[in-house]
Amino acid sequence: MNMTPLKTSKEIEVRFSEVDSMKIVWHGAYALYFEDAREAFGKEFGLSYQHYFANECYAPLVDLRFSYKKPLFHGQRARVDITYRNVPAAKIIFDYEIHLLPDNSLIATGTSTQVFLDKSFNLMWSSPFFYEAWKKKNNQP
Repeated sequence: MNMTPLKTSKEIEVRFSEVDSMKIVWHGAYALYFEDAREAFGKEFGLSYQHYFANECYAPLVDLRFSYKKPLFHGQRARVDITYRNVPAAKIIFDYEIHLLPDNSLIATGTSTQVFLDKSFNLMWSSPFFYEAWKKKNNQP
């Protein structure tokens, strides 16, 4: 089976509320940028938080990592690229790159890991049926 990478992008403009006293994006804002990219991915590929809820489970973050390459400043525009990383375990892993617009220079990279919980907040050791069906539909065996 030919596995096509699933990826999308979300453009952002740095707001005043996202910067520190040096007018550099505060490190905590990167988590929000990654969240915005996950929501864009969910809309495009049918793997939204609402989809998890409709299938009676949650998918909380258990690991979130960033690597900063250069600063991002108030008023700049950037693009957050998100790529789904297919793994056999019952988890969802995304890789991220943030690029400055319009020159496409690399600002930051990162990764996030989500696991599945049932409605009683118990860890699901196997992938839920809907997620396995989603992977198959999207050529992610």
